[in-house]
Amino acid sequence: MTRRGLVLFALMSVIWGIPYLFIRVVVAEVSPSFLVLARTSLAAVILLPIALARVDLRPILARWRWVAAFAAIEIALPWVMLGSAEQHLTSSLTGLLIAGVPLVGTVFALVTGGSERIGRATWLGLLIGLVGVSAIVGADIGTSDPTAFLEVAVVVVCYAVGPAILARRLGGLRSIGVMALSLALSALVYVPIAALQWPATIPSPNVVASIVVLAVLCTAAGFLIFAALIDEVGPVRATVITYVNPAVAAVLGVLVLSETLTVPMLLGFVLVILGSALATRREGEPRQAGALVAEA
Repeated sequence: MTRRGLVLFALMSVIWGIPYLFIRVVVAEVSPSFLVLARTSLAAVILLPIALARVDLRPILARWRWVAAFAAIEIALPWVMLGSAEQHLTSSLTGLLIAGVPLVGTVFALVTGGSERIGRATWLGLLIGLVGVSAIVGADIGTSDPTAFLEVAVVVVCYAVGPAILARRLGGLRSIGVMALSLALSALVYVPIAALQWPATIPSPNVVASIVVLAVLCTAAGFLIFAALIDEVGPVRATVITYVNPAVAAVLGVLVLSETLTVPMLLGFVLVILGSALATRREGEPRQAGALVAEA
């Protein structure tokens, strides 16, 4: 990997590892739907002019149904679920559970008839990953809302299916254009929803700053930098950040929010990463990955 590739990789590992911390801060004061509206609208305002200047949006608009599906699966549904879950779960625990995305992505590819072959390494990886997820959940399920775990499960499934839509149905289109339109569409959908849950008072400066970080750094800048990372190292190697982001989320949760990180959670995370590496390993030609994986 080139020096530029390493710098981009390091940036993305942090940029997509910190959202869980800031989401936790925001949903302590405002509703998850308000957060999604604020985050998507601000990011769309930044990305749409860039997309209009760089990309011909007509081919993307011609596939508007799949753009709408991608927006729902990758942004609108998981982001509100993630915010709702973090009203009851720590950011560290949430980030560790999101590490299961590659496992679900592998299962989805197999179930939908992808070209991947089912080998012993895949089955072993899925089994190890399942044990790891069980260890992470079991360490905290007695003191947390079970509904929150279900919401995180929905997020994991969405983050696994979203890249498949991008790769299979929106392939060949510029990702910056797809993301700009997806964010704008999600923002429009959440206008009436967030209006019903509008904050009764002006959010605190910490919450406002967190929303700005989520929208500007984690979303708008994140997608631009990730596109550059894909151009530099390719889509397969770029998705390795999926293994680093949860660790960043866990460390920040402990250091900034004084959250508890237990030994079973750490062991479970190691097993999930090991299982993901085994389950997604391919012999011969590497599997093509979508451009967006596990972005919170």
